[in-house]
This record gives sequence, C-alpha cells and structure tokens, in this order.
Amino acid sequence: MLTITSAARTHQGRVRTLNEDSMLVTDTFAAVADGLGGHAAGEVASRIAVDRLGRLAEHPAVHPDDVVSAIADANKLIIDAVRAHPENEGMGTTVTGFGLVELGGAAHCVVFNVGDSRVYRLLEGVLEQVTVDHSEVEELVAAGVITAQDAARHPRRNVVTRCLGSLPSPVPDLWVYPPAASERYLICSDGLTNEVDDDAIAATLRDRQEPGEAAEALVAQALDAGGRDNIAVIVVDLVSVDHRPVDVDTAPRVRADLA
Repeated sequence: MLTITSAARTHQGRVRTLNEDSMLVTDTFAAVADGLGGHAAGEVASRIAVDRLGRLAEHPAVHPDDVVSAIADANKLIIDAVRAHPENEGMGTTVTGFGLVELGGAAHCVVFNVGDSRVYRLLEGVLEQVTVDHSEVEELVAAGVITAQDAARHPRRNVVTRCLGSLPSPVPDLWVYPPAASERYLICSDGLTNEVDDDAIAATLRDRQEPGEAAEALVAQALDAGGRDNIAVIVVDLVSVDHRPVDVDTAPRVRADLA
C-alpha cells in the first residue's frame, strides 16, 4: 500500500495585504494554486481550482486521465464564475500538485502543472524540479535567449503563458512516476522560489525530517528574503511503498504519452 504524510504552510508575505494562494491537502492529493496577481478575484479562482481537485479524493481509484478532467472542469468553473460575476473579468490561477493514482493495476505518483507554480522531487538527497514553468522567461531560457540567472531578474518573470480561467482550456503537463521509498515532494507557489534558490530549498528539505518543520522553515526563509509575494508550501513524504510488479512502462511521461 502506498501512503503519504504531508504538511502545508502559507503566508500573505510582507508586501501583499491579501493572500491569493490556495492549497489542497488530502490523504492522496496535494496542490497549490496561485491566483494571478493584479487580476480581479485571484483568490476566488485559486479556491475553485483546489476545490475541484479535492473531489478526486472521493474516488476509490484515480486514473491520470481523471486528473486531466478535473483540471479542465476547474477551468470551466472559473470561466462560468466570471460569466456570473462580470466584475471579476480576468481572474485566473496557476495550479500544480502531486497525487496518488492507479495505473497498470498498481499505485503510482502523478505530478501535474499549469502555470509557474512548481513541484520538486527530493530522492536520495538530490533535488529535481519536476515541473516546467509556463512563463515567458522560461521560453526565453529554453530558446537560449537568456540564462536562468537572467530569468530570475527579468522584468517579465511573472508573466505566465498558461493558466486556468482561459480559453481554449490550457493543456496541463502531467508526469507519472513509479513510487520510490523515502521520496519527498515540495509543491509551492513562486512566492517561495522567487525568494529562495534551489540549493537552499534542497538543504532545508534534507535537514528537516518532519514535513511540518520543513514547510515552516521554507516559509520563514522566503519572508526573511523579502516576502514580496504570497507564499504557499506543501511538503509531502511517501511513507509506504508497495513494490508489486506491473506490466506497463512507468517511466516519467507527459500527458501525450498517456493517451
């Protein structure tokens, strides 16, 4: 049996007066949604996203396609909410997260993403950014126009290229992993990653054994570095892994490979 333990912490930061980040933590799923700063009712959009994903926990078994459908439903619900309340025109949100799904008759880990919030994976002490930011600066980095260091200071670093609340409905990135013992996942908004670099994040995740201690330390580091945005952090540990053999290729994959 595959089980998880997790802890979530959030803070509005030292500059913002409203926290537009929303979080989901259940026995099988964890997600962060960052309401788009500067847009109307970002906190409403982010809450709609995590509430819809939270319904996945009601299913006895979740397939990766169910995650894709939930994200599409969340997008529609946000658009419907804007139609009902035109004063909230332009509201949107990122959404990213981790969950347990069933594939090939066995439990697997799934990571999903729309926008520039992130999921990291810590395995055997090595931190890997699983998700790819859907942002203008990430596209410039991928094209070799700017460096990753330039991206951190770029004036358009907060401009996302995919978000919920848009038409056509954005296609989420999706990765499916066979579970590994002692895996740790970090799900966070850019209020953490814009303030704390990956080396410091990795050190904190390695040094703090309890998920709650790690989450609290990361939020504190973001605040100490300036706290210029809302901060949302969820730390998830895999605490039990069933190593039954499966009859499918379980290498990490994106959505297109699951069709």
